[in-house]
Amino acid sequence: MMCVKQIKRVGSGVKVARRGFTIMEVIVVVVILGVLAAVVAPRLISRVGESKAAVARTNAEAVAGAMKQYMLDCGTPESGASLEVLMEKPSNVEEGKWKGPYLDNRDALKDPWGREYILVIPGEHNVDFDIVSYGADGNPGGEGEAADITHGKR
Repeated sequence: MMCVKQIKRVGSGVKVARRGFTIMEVIVVVVILGVLAAVVAPRLISRVGESKAAVARTNAEAVAGAMKQYMLDCGTPESGASLEVLMEKPSNVEEGKWKGPYLDNRDALKDPWGREYILVIPGEHNVDFDIVSYGADGNPGGEGEAADITHGKR
């Protein structure tokens, strides 16, 4: 880029040089940065959605592993039970059978979008149960980032 050098006489005849960019050069730089941002930003944003889906899938598998351990200890929970059975002993489980909590903390029960995973008994995709996240939109169905995530289903 070209710099403009202006020479100006000040008071007693001393010359002072000024350097700066023209307005056209500044506009060109701003336009180039805008074009780069328009090209790069959508790619980065889509990667964030993909990574959240991958984390949700991995966490659902971990919760499913904890549920399998619970089922070995206590049997299959009633249809309509929530994943709270992994953190607190249900009233219908005999004393001494429940060896939980089966997860380290309650945050493990939430998907990357902050909603709790859903326990479906009997499973629609797996034999005994499904651990489901409804994706970015929180509603059943959807495509892309809004697609449902079920453990054991690719």
